[in-house]
Amino acid sequence: PAVGGSAVCPSEGGVATLARMANEAMRANWATGAEGWVRNERIFDAVLSAFTAAVLGAADLGSARRVLDVGCGTGTLLDAAVAVGAEAVGVDISPAMVEAASRRVPAATVVTADAQTAALLAAAAGAPFDRVVSRFGVMFFVRPEAAFVNIRSATEPGARIAFVCWREGEANMFSLGLRALTARLADPSAPLMPGAPGPMGLANADRIREVLTVAGWSDVTIEPADGLCDYSIDGSDGVEERLAVALSTTVGRAVRAEIEPRLGPDGWQAVLDE
Repeated sequence: PAVGGSAVCPSEGGVATLARMANEAMRANWATGAEGWVRNERIFDAVLSAFTAAVLGAADLGSARRVLDVGCGTGTLLDAAVAVGAEAVGVDISPAMVEAASRRVPAATVVTADAQTAALLAAAAGAPFDRVVSRFGVMFFVRPEAAFVNIRSATEPGARIAFVCWREGEANMFSLGLRALTARLADPSAPLMPGAPGPMGLANADRIREVLTVAGWSDVTIEPADGLCDYSIDGSDGVEERLAVALSTTVGRAVRAEIEPRLGPDGWQAVLDE
């Protein structure tokens, strides 16, 4: 349906079933996808550094007391929260991510849970949060309005939320450089659709404003955050790093799962070289 819903509203039971199915699909996706993020943590942090800085600047953590990181991944924002003396809590749907974040930021509390539906203060007992942050972790909600209501229920009055997500026109971030691989797919996947749960789930600024307003957040400010994703690490040309990151994405994993068994190890390596 178009943004704003459709003329027919499903029953609550139907909505709950849909949410559970989507949550399970996302949990399964990150069960396999987290390994690449954990292995390439250093590359991801370097590539996304401009967007990390944008979130931290908007969140104003200097005065924060208790910070919730939604979709905390391997703990980049948790590390920053702990560094300024705040109590930091991370939530992620992937056990592998949670393990990596706990190892990286032992002073933080990190829990495996779905921020859409989990009782967040019960999962990490303590005072309500006065800051909520996320770096590319909030676009995967199947019912974003309900998810942001749930997150808000764990915050104190006047709490600030700051997150960064991909915007319209940036979908090629996930496919750039993979044309030699995707051209060999028997059935090329459809392009990432703005609004559907996934990387482009909150790609439209009007949709973000609508979601947050419906969920009870106020004084919403949306600003473009432009940054260079530089894959060059330690003086490298960045090619191997870009390939490692690209193959860690949903698109990259799907491509490898189909093509490598068909071409065999040598054929797969030849395609990578191309």
